[in-house]
Amino acid sequence: MTSTTARKRSTFRALHAQGCFVLPNPWDVGTALMLQGLGFKALATTSSGFAWSQGRPDGGVARDAVLAHLRVMAGATELPVNADFEGGYASSPDGVAESVRMAIDTGVAGLSIEDSTGNPDDPLRPIGDAIARMRAARAAIDDAGGDTLLVGRAENFIVGRPDLADTIARLKAYADAGADCLYAPGVKTREHITAVVTAVAPRPFNLLVGSASEFSLQDIAAMGVRRVSVGGGLARAAWSGFLRASRALAQEGRFDGFADAASGNDLNAFFRSAGNMPG
Repeated sequence: MTSTTARKRSTFRALHAQGCFVLPNPWDVGTALMLQGLGFKALATTSSGFAWSQGRPDGGVARDAVLAHLRVMAGATELPVNADFEGGYASSPDGVAESVRMAIDTGVAGLSIEDSTGNPDDPLRPIGDAIARMRAARAAIDDAGGDTLLVGRAENFIVGRPDLADTIARLKAYADAGADCLYAPGVKTREHITAVVTAVAPRPFNLLVGSASEFSLQDIAAMGVRRVSVGGGLARAAWSGFLRASRALAQEGRFDGFADAASGNDLNAFFRSAGNMPG
């Protein structure tokens, strides 16, 4: 492990100790550097945003391609990067441990393991199986030095099983299995958010805000949330602008979609100053 990686991991852990920070989700080097330039303190990859950039659906990218992407992203920015590592890209706990060891080697500062199956008829893993996979991830991290942050994800609310009691039971079990931070994407109401934050304390809780929300960051911090990620939200916003401009061109022969386009000169100036130049 390099001193730079160690510094990033130490910085990332410190961010979880107090306060509330935003963890935006870039999907390539350019978006990572731009978010760094905007002053964010850490970043997270997005499985969906990266998959779409590769012409694939979320969940449709193989482990080797994801690992290569993580290595590129971790090496591109001075900021800590948390890996959206889906279900660990393996069917067994031993396989999860192997995948986690590979992810650690890419230089990421943290990684998440989720408990969904990808099967809409049976979308959540039995809790015993999910716990075993979390313990395997924990053991792999500990064997590597223990400084990579482990995030345990309960997917109930985004796979059509919005059971708050089961979500909380899963998150508490993942904390007991070694997760440093807990995450339940799809939890949105004040009542649900505060219930989860209280249940997993003192472990930090990550809230997903991937669409317009009635809550400000100040509101969210007041609920006790420690970090906020946006998932594929930024990628979807970018795709929205692309589709709006492209459809106007294809269907109406109009160029109106370029009216709000970013300045090429501004982008060139930013990336020139970011040091992303050959030679």
